[in-house]
Amino acid sequence: MNGGGGGGRAGDGDGARGAVLVAMTGASGAAYGLRLIDVLLRAERTVQVVLSGPGRMVVNTETPLRLGKSPAEIRKALLAHLGRDDAPLRVFGTDDWFAPPASGSNPPAAVVVCPCTTGTLGAVAAGTSRNLIERAADVALKEGRQLVLVVRETPFSAVQLENMLRLARAGAVILPANPGFYHRPGSISELVDFVVARVLDRIGVEHRLMPRWASERE
Repeated sequence: MNGGGGGGRAGDGDGARGAVLVAMTGASGAAYGLRLIDVLLRAERTVQVVLSGPGRMVVNTETPLRLGKSPAEIRKALLAHLGRDDAPLRVFGTDDWFAPPASGSNPPAAVVVCPCTTGTLGAVAAGTSRNLIERAADVALKEGRQLVLVVRETPFSAVQLENMLRLARAGAVILPANPGFYHRPGSISELVDFVVARVLDRIGVEHRLMPRWASERE
């Protein structure tokens, strides 16, 4: 692992193809992360996926998916769930320190932790880098790449709010999973798409999940 960070810029490795790393942790809201992966692949983006152990358990609890423990098993299950025979989808283990996102020489264009536990939030704020999710977030910050944290918790304590402020000042985007209702959603999937659309807007990926504000009037 290149811990010093050096010349990783768009044009190298997976970053050249606009790769996006989607990390899923143990907060409720697995549907957000799964939908984000789906839309990114449809947009022909290379997607890197890392699931924490609790994140895998949440997926298995909240969805029909039954993810195994190995990256190969997870990739196979995700592709089957998305109805894809193959796709530019790479899955890494949380202890894979030789994965591209672990190094500043080959970071993805964006890192999205979705959903993000407040524990992960605190670890990223502290710069502990104890696993690949925390390290990839740390690399995104130090390399000036986009880091979006889709926090799924309520209410927030003063400690959690201070961690959010610290990360926002460091350049991260704090994007709580708070769907809106002004578009009159008629299903859970529309509520999920509301949040996913906000994530895509932040990382610059075109989508048609939501109408733009006042677009009909215009």
